[in-house]
Amino acid sequence: MRGPALMLAGIGLFGLLDANNKLLSAGHPVWQVLLVRFAALLLAVWLARRIWPGWGGPLTTRFPRLHALRAVVMLGSAICFFQAFSRLPLAEGYLVFFTSPFLVLLLSAWLLGERPRPAAWAWCAVGFGGVALGLAPGLAGAAGGPLLGYAYALGGTLCYSAVFILNRKLRGEPGIGRVLVWPSLLGLAVMAVPGVASWTAPTALSLAQMLGNGLLVGAATVALAEAFRHADAARLAPFGYSGLVWSLGWDFLIWGLVPGGPMLAGAALVVFACIMSERAATRPA
Repeated sequence: MRGPALMLAGIGLFGLLDANNKLLSAGHPVWQVLLVRFAALLLAVWLARRIWPGWGGPLTTRFPRLHALRAVVMLGSAICFFQAFSRLPLAEGYLVFFTSPFLVLLLSAWLLGERPRPAAWAWCAVGFGGVALGLAPGLAGAAGGPLLGYAYALGGTLCYSAVFILNRKLRGEPGIGRVLVWPSLLGLAVMAVPGVASWTAPTALSLAQMLGNGLLVGAATVALAEAFRHADAARLAPFGYSGLVWSLGWDFLIWGLVPGGPMLAGAALVVFACIMSERAATRPA
């Protein structure tokens, strides 16, 4: 159960990261928020290695191209989703995003040579049905977003799915230092100029939130990377829909938003799909 448990934890932490970003977006541009996030994560890794020499394992790698590609797609995912949600209603953007488990199954079969069971496809479809049920009221009231918004959402979803596949390909390389450092270095380099140019003086609270983003994204990244060391993509893909359940929880805890009947029914269907998918995955072929 380590793989599914870590997957659920990682998705939940990314949901909390999104909620924190939503709070920050009212007063700070994304470039500044991302700049501080990457700097804070690098600082946290450096401090950990100073206190506990060798923490996180070696930073060198036998697969520099895979790590470079992983850093690029992680940054692409962050930028694309920000641009998408600035143009689309949240419901429509999330519906595009939740095609990711299907993409993970396709990519795992194509690039990893893994053969997802028919049950994995079936329970992914059930999970997507739960998401569609939960988001249906929002979609019904939406006027429809521009084509460019959908293109950004699809680009972010492709990048997000590619991260999962790269995590799986790099599972044989021990240590978490590389997983954190290389994407952070690229992000810091790319965000340095726009982040400084658009800098807005933060309050003590917002600065703490930005620094906390670094710890959140670090913990979430490690959780997802470790999940793919313990389970294959077909087993983990349906758990991507747990993002709907996590988002309901964070919305209620932070903003006091009480979900309606369709949203609760959709969340229940997602939970059911995850449980049944796990049962199918642990049965002998």
